[in-house]
Amino acid sequence: MGTLFEALMLILNVVWFVMIAHIIMSWLINFQVLNLRQPLVWQIWNGLSRLLEPIYAPIRAILPNTGALDLAPLIVFIIIIIAQRALANNAGFFYGF
Repeated sequence: MGTLFEALMLILNVVWFVMIAHIIMSWLINFQVLNLRQPLVWQIWNGLSRLLEPIYAPIRAILPNTGALDLAPLIVFIIIIIAQRALANNAGFFYGF
């Protein structure tokens, strides 16, 4: 069961870092540091967006329309933090203590 705990924590950490990369890249694109016309930038951006859209879409459907401000990543960050804390607080269940 300890392996399950570690796998879940690893998945949450990977999602966390992919989201951070996506957010930083979106800032760089919006401030015109990166250009989406460059093939490598487009491929990375498209890949990250395809990975994260299934996570963001259900949350965007629930949230009210705020125009250009996207609150879905913030909500996902909060959910990830809550899930990590819940797993850490119940680690004894996974390790049999």
